Amino acid sequence: MHSLQFRLLAAFTLVIIVIIGAAFFSTYQATRNEISRVEERLELLQDRRIEMELRRYYQLEGSWENVQRIVVQWGNLYGRRIILTNADNVVIADSEESLIGHTYSDEKTAHRIAILRASLPSPFGFMRPPRATPNTEKQSGEIAVIAHILPGGQSDINRAALQITYSTIGRSFIIAGVLAIVLAFILTFFLSRRILAPVQALIEATRHFGKGNFSHRVQCSDRSELGELALAFNSMADDLERNERLRRNMVADVAHELRTPLSNLRGYLEAISDGVVSPDEKTISLLNEEAATLSRLVNDLQELSLADAGELRLNRQSHDIGRLVQETVQATQAKALAKGLVLTTDLPEGLPEVNIDAHRIRQVLLNLLENAITHTDRGGRLTVSIRSDGKFVRISVADTGEGIPEADLPFIFERFYRVDKSRARATGGSGLGLTIARRLVEAHGGTISVQSKTGQGSTFTFTIPLNSEKTGEQA
Repeated sequence: MHSLQFRLLAAFTLVIIVIIGAAFFSTYQATRNEISRVEERLELLQDRRIEMELRRYYQLEGSWENVQRIVVQWGNLYGRRIILTNADNVVIADSEESLIGHTYSDEKTAHRIAILRASLPSPFGFMRPPRATPNTEKQSGEIAVIAHILPGGQSDINRAALQITYSTIGRSFIIAGVLAIVLAFILTFFLSRRILAPVQALIEATRHFGKGNFSHRVQCSDRSELGELALAFNSMADDLERNERLRRNMVADVAHELRTPLSNLRGYLEAISDGVVSPDEKTISLLNEEAATLSRLVNDLQELSLADAGELRLNRQSHDIGRLVQETVQATQAKALAKGLVLTTDLPEGLPEVNIDAHRIRQVLLNLLENAITHTDRGGRLTVSIRSDGKFVRISVADTGEGIPEADLPFIFERFYRVDKSRARATGGSGLGLTIARRLVEAHGGTISVQSKTGQGSTFTFTIPLNSEKTGEQA
């Protein structure tokens, strides 16, 4: 009862019934109207015939005696009631013989024909006289009789119309309706299977998704809206499957990142407890380094969760962006030199001040510089540049490193995504740095992008709008 196939069948059947019913009703109305018009024309001809016969009768007989017999015959012949009254409106003949001698008063529904003495000599070629009035009577002559001819019954017209409609058209409508309903059943069966096939496939796919199977796809060759829906569903399935894969990788990566420093810490602490290693300055420094690694990972996860919840706070103040970039580059200069890299800046003079959270922008820039240093071989070159177009300040970090494969570029800023799939702490990373950098830049109202070719290096660029005048702490 609630299936779409049943609803389609019911809708088709209802439409067919309504169309046939409307066609039948309109046909009946048209037939009835036409019969009424024919009936009116027939009654008009009958009126003229009765008038002519009355004139001929009076011309031949010279009086109205014995006219009752003729009136009864006419009434039976035409199926209408005919009443004759004299000038005083007294009934002298009645086809139903019930009003003879009575005064006739019901003249509203009858056709009233006045037979005048002045016009009696010309029984042929006459025109129907107008309704008699006192003035016309005096001008046209003395009234001989007045014929009151009642119209035929409307029930006969309705009955005839229904009979004609049913006998000549009704059967055709009924046969056509039955054939149309049978055809509707057949078409509904095949069309519903074709139309509902993508829907059934989508239902089946969602059931697989509900069980955690994100590899199921909808096979649909339909080019209609349902086909587009299937394509959109498959695209969503791809995203969900990739997100699920990234989530699993993230769990494994985080577990690995946590396990390594925790294992080191536990090993050193056990060694110190057993007296194998002395708690000297070097050992304490190593312990601090492992603890700092754990702290960075936890901080990254916390910042990402705050960004996802929309609770990332920015403390914006007016800053000299050129000075901020120069200080950040100097802070990483030693690390670049230690790897044999050349780190330079391209900072034009007269750069405008921008309202930013300096700590967050420095964090973005440090992340881009550390990634560039990590993925650039010895002898390579890194360049940090700034440009302003009046609306935005554009900060770019370019390197001559290994580059990023084209297939990885669309996903480079997604959480826990790593181009280096290994879990080596030197190159693998946690996959959170670029995601956090994107969230921080977007929180400032800017954008971040990358251009890269394998073996030719990469250029990361982020923008900061100049029209923001907000200061103080904000989300």
